[in-house]
Parts: sequence; structure tokens; C-alpha cells
Amino acid sequence: MTIASALALAGIRHRFGHTLALDDAHLTVAPGTVHALLGENGAGKSTLMRIAFGMLAPDAGTLAVQGRPVQFRSSADAIAAGLGMVHQHFALVGPMRAVENVALGSRGRLDLTATAARMREVAARTGLSVDPDAVVATLSVAAQQRLEIVKALVRGARVLILDEPGAVLTPDERADLDRWLRQFCADGGTAVLITHKVREALAVADAISVLRRGRSVLEAPRADVDDDAVVAAMTGEALRASPAKAGGAAAIRGLVPTPSAEPVLALDAVTLRDARGVTRLRDVTLRVARGEVLGVIGVEGAGVRELLRVLAGRLAPTTGSVRRPLRVGFIPEDRLHDAIVPAFSLAENLALADAGHARGRLDWRGIRRATADVLTAHDVRNGTADRLAAELSGGNQQKFVVGRERRVGVDALVAENPTRGLDLRAAASVLAALRDAAARGADGPAVVFHSTDLDEVLAVATRVVACFNGSVREVPPPTDPEDRTAYARALVGTL
Repeated sequence: MTIASALALAGIRHRFGHTLALDDAHLTVAPGTVHALLGENGAGKSTLMRIAFGMLAPDAGTLAVQGRPVQFRSSADAIAAGLGMVHQHFALVGPMRAVENVALGSRGRLDLTATAARMREVAARTGLSVDPDAVVATLSVAAQQRLEIVKALVRGARVLILDEPGAVLTPDERADLDRWLRQFCADGGTAVLITHKVREALAVADAISVLRRGRSVLEAPRADVDDDAVVAAMTGEALRASPAKAGGAAAIRGLVPTPSAEPVLALDAVTLRDARGVTRLRDVTLRVARGEVLGVIGVEGAGVRELLRVLAGRLAPTTGSVRRPLRVGFIPEDRLHDAIVPAFSLAENLALADAGHARGRLDWRGIRRATADVLTAHDVRNGTADRLAAELSGGNQQKFVVGRERRVGVDALVAENPTRGLDLRAAASVLAALRDAAARGADGPAVVFHSTDLDEVLAVATRVVACFNGSVREVPPPTDPEDRTAYARALVGTL
């Protein structure tokens, strides 16, 4: 008997207090397919999939897995039914080993040897290799994502839900994930991708669904839609070209005044070794002046993360010297672990930006006014000064973090993949904010910006450096702004 759907949700309605998050939403995922679920921040994508995974109970509607009606009381029920979910912000315990994280929540006697064997079996079958004995906190974000997928597969997931999987990956890593997903589905699995990135969705998906303001507005085979149709469904209107399409690096270089000669951020012969003695940065000397946007590119493990965090004051070099302002705005890649306290209000989270600098009594009236200004300026939807950060969608949390750190970073701003989890409009807004900072020239901050999307870097950077094996080298701009050869060679250390 042929099963009509691996996963089906119909008539789903859900409220968070007075906010109607989903209103008659539906989704039908065919077996053996990759199904992309798109929508702007706050459209209800993650809420719908949390209902599918048993994390939330719908106020109305039905759910079926492999053609059978189900009512999940918890995610444990969903896992038992063959579902797995890789969250945008991973459900991992940093101080514990990878094998211990995979074993957490399993049923029966704890057997780490058997769990490690299952991890190696999954790695041999899928190519998704993670050292069972690695401490999770030492793993890169991309490696943690692999671990989350491995965890789901070890538990027998045949329907895999991935929330913004491409947000933490380089283009090559994303291509590898897409190939793996195609093979996973060819072997009988089914995948649902929650994403904002239209091109990535169209590149791998067999079918497309779109939510807008909690309602399903499009569900169609991939062959029946194009970029324009999906963007129009997501936004309700045609969207202007992204900054990456509007002239790229050449355009922004033509707009930016000459930066001030005096550097705001400076590294001299900086070397950084991690806790295990592995050299992450090698003899790096670098200058960033006001009015510059320094774009940083590099593959996983090349030293990008360490470079940004040394510049931001989050890591201390092993040898060498660092010069930076007293306060540097920092937009980290993982906002939930490194940027906000979800259980605090937005005003309290704004006040945290002054930790270590403010003295005396907190002016809560002034903090609430400043919070309201940030929410308005950065289009943080459904936000008020007293609302908990946890109550915002992921994209709106990120917009709040960007606004708060821009307020802090009047002299220097370091942005680590800041468009992660943002929809088309919000990502364009963040890139425009970085371009605006550069356009102020000597009156603006020194900006350092990394993205896993090379087009985003080239859209705003006044110059580009590449990290490879801990070394940092400037990439001369090509004569043809559309030529990516130099950047590709820099990523693999052949420039």
C-alpha cells in the first residue's frame, strides 16, 4: 500500500497569549521527498514544526505520520513515531561529550559504548562523522549541527525536520548537506527544511510550502514555482534586489569615502592556541580603520571564529598584541547562547550590553526608552520593552541583537554571520546597516563582518581578507566584480 504522506498537518491553529501564531495552517509532505517550508520571521514556520514534533499542542487541527492520525503529548512520542528535529539553536549540553549528548533522552539502560558504535555506524552509512569523545563546547557550529543530525538518525528518525540548516554552513558545506539529504530521501527518508533562503530551497526541494502571518498561502511542486513566485508568496509583494545583486563589492567601494588613517582595531603578530594546544591563529597582523567594512571569509576551522572573537575582545591571544576601543559591539553567530538571555525582558537584555561598564543605579525609564527606539529602528515585530526575549521569533531576536550592538559599537562593530535566521527583508536591512556604517567614512565605526554567504560579504565589504589554516591574507579585488576565482582560491589557500 502506498502511503499518501509521510507527515501531514491540517487546520492547525495556535495562540501564544493574545498573538495568533497559526491560523488554519496546513502541510502535506510526500514520502521520500525534500519539502521546503518558507516564510518571513514570525510567519509561524518553527511553531508549525514544533507542533509536528510534539513540543507544542495545537489549539485546533490534526496531525498524521505515515498516513496514521497521531496526538503527541511530547517530543518523545514524536521520536518514537520516527520523527527527528534539528533545531536552529541546538539542543546540546556543551560540557558533555558528543556520545553523552546522543544518549541523553534515550530509553533503557545507559550504554555509551553501544551509542558510540551506533554513531560510527551512522557515520559509515551517511558520511556524517563526529568524534563520540569530543566535548561539544569545543566543536564548531557546523560540527554541532552534524551531531544533531546524527543524534536524530541514531534514534531512528525517518522524517527529519531541519530548522534553518544552511544558516551555519559555508557554500561547500551546504552543498554536501544537500547531497546527503537527496541520498537520505532516495533511501526512503523524508526531510522538511525550514528556511528563509529561497534559492537554497529551490535548489534541493521537491516541493515548496509558504506561510505568511500564520496562514498557508502556497503549497506546490518545485517545478511549478520560481524565485519570484515564492518571494511574492512570502512577502505579499515583489521584493527589490538584494544588496548582493545591486552592484556588489565594486558598488560599495565606489560609495565609501577614504577611511581614516588611524586604525580603530589592530592586531600585531597575534597567535592563538586553544585549550588543547591547537594553533587557531598564526602570526596575524591586521588593521581596520573607521569607515571600513572588513569582510572575512573562510571555511570551517580556518580561524574565522577566533579572528572575530579576538577583535571583539571575547578571546585573548596567546602571543602578540591587540588594540581595540573600550567597547566593541559584537553580534555573535549563536544569539541564544552568546547574545541574549531568553528569560529576561528586552529592556533587561538591552541593559546587559552595559555590563562591566555602567556604574551606579540603573535608569530603567531611560533603558525602556532606548529599547523602544531599537525595536522601532530595526523593525522588531511584536516587541515591547517588557516582553520576554523568548517570546519573539528567532529572526526578531536577531534584529534586536543587531540593533543593540549597533548602539554599543559606536567605534567598532564585529558581526559574526549576523543574517543567520533572518528573512529576505531583515537580512537586506542588516546588510544595508553595515553599508550605511561604511558610508559615514571617518565618522563611522570600524566594521568587521563575516558571513557564510560570499555574496553577502561582497555586497558590503570595502576590502576582504581570507582565513586559511590560521593565517589571514588580504584578497585583492578582481577587475571583474563578478569574478569569484580569487576568493575561491583564497578559501583553499592557493591564492
